[in-house]
Amino acid sequence: MPRLPKGTAPFVLSPIRSYPEARPAIAAIPTDSSYALVCRLDDKDAVDRIRRLRQINDKHHLTLLCRDLSELASYAHVDNRQYRLLKLATPGAYTFILDATKEVPRRVSHPQRKTIGLRVPDRKGLQMLLELHGAPLLATTLIPPDETEPLNDPQEIRERFEKQLDAIIDAGACPLEPTTVLDLTPMNTGGDPVVVREGRGSLQALGL
Repeated sequence: MPRLPKGTAPFVLSPIRSYPEARPAIAAIPTDSSYALVCRLDDKDAVDRIRRLRQINDKHHLTLLCRDLSELASYAHVDNRQYRLLKLATPGAYTFILDATKEVPRRVSHPQRKTIGLRVPDRKGLQMLLELHGAPLLATTLIPPDETEPLNDPQEIRERFEKQLDAIIDAGACPLEPTTVLDLTPMNTGGDPVVVREGRGSLQALGL
């Protein structure tokens, strides 16, 4: 499994993009709120591997990591009220649940609600990765099965999951606090955002 030294993080997507289709790729990467597992949005087998690794079902929201708000709006239906809130919060440690557009494969959106998690991370190295990849990455927090806290030590991640991962960015420890999760779908009918989880992202900064 490739393990790039600290400082070379922006280049980790090279092996991900060059793996043959027969070997879908999963990487562990640092974000602004803990390490996460990521893969390409269009890689069905890799998505299935991530779900097996995390032991989560299709009702667990996966999250698209986007470069900016304009890219986010390509994958979610966003009205004017939602856009104003998103503009306040991005980039930042927030995950937003929104109605998915047709750009999102059905297999990665919520099976009943047709929603998807989206975020614009506030971490320079991760933004460079997304720029290199040229498209959003599908992600979920790296929380081992039957545990409640995400992993934050790249060496521990390597020792525990080396056979299940295709790449890892070793950027040292990152903030060990989850994102604040906001469900913005009630705003579609004039309602207010619902706080699903309060985390690193400030609610006060958004007037909530």
